[in-house]
Amino acid sequence: MKTIRYLAALLMILTGVMHVLSMLKSPQDPDAIPMLIFGIVYLGIGVLLILKYKFAYILGIACPLIGLGTGFFVVGIKNWDVILSIMFAIDAIVITFCVLLLLNKGKSNNQ
Repeated sequence: MKTIRYLAALLMILTGVMHVLSMLKSPQDPDAIPMLIFGIVYLGIGVLLILKYKFAYILGIACPLIGLGTGFFVVGIKNWDVILSIMFAIDAIVITFCVLLLLNKGKSNNQ
């Protein structure tokens, strides 16, 4: 489970950086500020996962779910690109990892 936690943390940090870079690429875009906010939150969750905070698992599920919903319904198909697809895939993987970590938290001391 330790490996899954570190992978989830790495993916959260990666997608956080991707969000911040997307915002820096086009700061005049109306979606730039939400991208920056999500980037900062994702970076924070990645750090919390590395530091083994149990509530980070819940944040690692809730925030990417909010990001997926926001990205799908707000950004939508009009602005769909490869980077957005990669961020969606990373969010889905992180959600899966954090669910596994939550389900296994009482079974192992290696977390």
